[in-house]
Amino acid sequence: MLVRAYTGVTVWWSDLKVRAEEEKGATAVEYALMVALIAVVIIAAVAFLGKAASNKFSTVGSAVNGA
Repeated sequence: MLVRAYTGVTVWWSDLKVRAEEEKGATAVEYALMVALIAVVIIAAVAFLGKAASNKFSTVGSAVNGA
């Protein structure tokens, strides 16, 4: 599985370099960067909301056990 991931990233990177050399490649690179940034924001939001939800469930669970 690691070899498949490495091969995929290598192929993607070489394709990205070829597109960057072309005139239309600049647009593709910009879109790739935007998608990467959006993914990072989504991951951060999910991590934050997950911790907040976990804390809230812990508080409610403690209140129920104490009742």
